[in-house]
Amino acid sequence: MENLNENTIIKNYYLQQFPTDELGVEINQDITFYDLFYTLDRRKDVYDFLGVDDSIVRERCFSALAKVMKCDYEYIYDQWLLSA
Repeated sequence: MENLNENTIIKNYYLQQFPTDELGVEINQDITFYDLFYTLDRRKDVYDFLGVDDSIVRERCFSALAKVMKCDYEYIYDQWLLSA
C-alpha cells in the first residue's frame, strides 16, 4: 500500500492487503496505526481495540505498524507482551 503511515485507517489497509480474509470487515472503523501504537503504549487490550480476536489479524497489523514506526516487528510484539 502506498503512503502507509500513522494516519492510515487500519481497516482500509487490511482490506486492501488481505481481501480474502473475511475477518477484515470486522476491524473497527476509523482507527489508525497511530491509535494502535497508542493502545499498545497504554497497555490496553489490542483485540478489543481492533474488534477482532484473531492472532493472524493482530500479527498482520503489528507487521504494518512496525513499518509505519520504522522499527523491528519484535519491538511492537514485545510492547504487546508487556500489556498482556
